[in-house]
Amino acid sequence: MQMTEHALTQAWRRTVAGSELLDDAMLPPTGTSRDQYTQRVGDPGGLFLVLDEDGTVRGYRSPYQEIFATQDLDQALYFVAEEAVRRLAEHIVAHTPGQGPVTNLVTGQAQLLDRINPAWGSRFRSGGVDGPQTVQPCERDPLERLAWIAGTWREQDPYTHLAFFRGEGVSAEQIALLHGANPDQVAAGTRLSDLRSHAGAGRDHWDIAWESCCFGQEGDWAFLMYHETPAGIRADSAALSRLGVTETVRLSATAAKAIYTFDYVRDGRRIDDDWGVLELIWYERGRAPYYRGGGLDFLNRAIRRAELDHPELTGEFELYFHALDTALGLQLPRQDIQEESVRAAQWARGKG
Repeated sequence: MQMTEHALTQAWRRTVAGSELLDDAMLPPTGTSRDQYTQRVGDPGGLFLVLDEDGTVRGYRSPYQEIFATQDLDQALYFVAEEAVRRLAEHIVAHTPGQGPVTNLVTGQAQLLDRINPAWGSRFRSGGVDGPQTVQPCERDPLERLAWIAGTWREQDPYTHLAFFRGEGVSAEQIALLHGANPDQVAAGTRLSDLRSHAGAGRDHWDIAWESCCFGQEGDWAFLMYHETPAGIRADSAALSRLGVTETVRLSATAAKAIYTFDYVRDGRRIDDDWGVLELIWYERGRAPYYRGGGLDFLNRAIRRAELDHPELTGEFELYFHALDTALGLQLPRQDIQEESVRAAQWARGKG
């Protein structure tokens, strides 16, 4: 049966009738075009449903951000319930902290959805749009491999850019050279402590950091950390492909503007579900940050796993970085970086 606004409304009323947690007012406003968003919802952030002529239900959080599309009635109802339960859980946490049925926002959302429909609770815990996937709970320190750096990175410490490169035979040294590293220092195995030992004469550690990079290999990935690359250097996808790179992840922080971006390229194609620039501040605990069922749904799943496994992590960036570790295996050598024994090199040419 093709979905219509009437069919959706009636199905929601049947769902409400079977649950003490829901009411009719929780069904978001519905229209026939995303252009109606501001008129029907007001400020961006609230859920707005658009019904296409073919029966597809599309969910929007702003006039420009579609977050799901489905022709499945149960799935559409689930997305509505997920949003309603989030608001309910936030209210309970705010008014009865540490008490009542919700003591943690994300586990509370799952428990509330269980009470409405156990299958929906399982779907929420999976983080994806379909049924639950078998995932082993994380039983290690969530900060040990990548997330340890998330807090200081927000302030561009130690570097503005964290870049990762994966592929058959990828060399961290070649990656550094491609971005403009001094070939003599790369060949000599220069360490960050070596560069900083030359501080003085009007040049402090901050100056050295802005004129250099750190690099190395952790797990399957080569990493490169820097503030700016030299003018005229083009480490584009074609150049990286010649080095054997098939995947790149780039994280950038502009603390003064509160801009933090995530960029993932696989086999020469940017994975962004046509959203354009992906900003980490879109992520809110308990709400999948990326298009549901899209190319980044694997990160939605990993983030939900991190939320459920590690409620003790109070920073969203730490949770997000832990999910990158889990989903993609990204790592940075904490001891080497903190002790300044990580490989480093100055840029072969000055900044532009």
